[in-house]
Amino acid sequence: MAEIKVENAVKTFGDFVAVDNVSLTIHDQEFMVLLGPSGCGKTTLLRAIAGLGMVDSGRISIGGRDVTYLPPRSRNISMVFQSYAIFPHMKVYDNVAFGLRMRKVDKNDIDRRVRRASELLHIENMLDRYPSKMSGGQRQRVAVARAIAMQAGVLLMDEPLSNLDALLRLEMRAELKRLLAEIDVTTIYVTHDQIEALSMGDRIAVMRNGIIQQCDHPTKVYDLPSNQFVGGFIGNPPMNFMQGQVQRHNGSVKVAIGDFALEPANLYQPILRSYDGQPIVIGIRAENMETLNKPADDALKVQVQVVEPLGSQNLLTVKIGDDTVKVSTHPTFDVTPNSDVWLRFPADKIRWIDREKGQVLYPA
Repeated sequence: MAEIKVENAVKTFGDFVAVDNVSLTIHDQEFMVLLGPSGCGKTTLLRAIAGLGMVDSGRISIGGRDVTYLPPRSRNISMVFQSYAIFPHMKVYDNVAFGLRMRKVDKNDIDRRVRRASELLHIENMLDRYPSKMSGGQRQRVAVARAIAMQAGVLLMDEPLSNLDALLRLEMRAELKRLLAEIDVTTIYVTHDQIEALSMGDRIAVMRNGIIQQCDHPTKVYDLPSNQFVGGFIGNPPMNFMQGQVQRHNGSVKVAIGDFALEPANLYQPILRSYDGQPIVIGIRAENMETLNKPADDALKVQVQVVEPLGSQNLLTVKIGDDTVKVSTHPTFDVTPNSDVWLRFPADKIRWIDREKGQVLYPA
């Protein structure tokens, strides 16, 4: 068992709070992604779990054992760094075997583990090469193979793909997901790349200013963000936000965007009644709006400013009041800049957000 528990962890650097009272449980053999912008505390939290930087207060346990103040070598972990951290003067075989030799593992066992890890990473034909004769993607495979060969209960990965180009990142994402499904290891993966997080993680913990904003399954984080920050950080393009005004009409609630009125789903009517007469933020994703090329009573007329053909879709930029909104359409949808289109907003796809607190409102 290699369940990881972080309880009320705090880490400061002078007056700067990098990790602010974080509690998080990573289940045995789970793939947990720590996601957030630069400076949010995700790498600091990872380093605390690794023992590379002790927390100021709180507790960290791995497999039920308190490791808060233990050195990294006593925590049964292996780690993959952003910079690969492989030795340029050693051949691939020796790089992969390095940690095992430091632990004085039997020579035959070392050979078996090195060759097994190399096969998993598809570098078994490169064991006699030096890193200088390899591409960036191949070097990263060596770093991962070295970590896998240790057979530790926990694998920590700090932005391991960020130095690769887009095509290699795509390839390595799939390879890592395949690999980690084959081995019994608890994984924590740090990234600022939301596509990596959504495609790879069993769960995503979204961080901001040292605090976990939301921790859930990727589809829930994407579809049901806990607050405006999460909705605006996750997704490409991120969630759209528009200003609206809550109004009562014959006992029901509607939300006005200028002269146009949205009718919330029945589930949201009770909670929005308490916002009667108040401003509210409307959140909706680009792909969740229906685009029409002719007027409809339940559709809002907008003018297209920019059309971006992206192959599988066209991405439109439109203006709604003072808000810039991105709309995804089918590539065959006929539209040009400065033309008018009409947007329909499916009630079940709209997220209603408290303007002051930034929290997304959900029915009890």
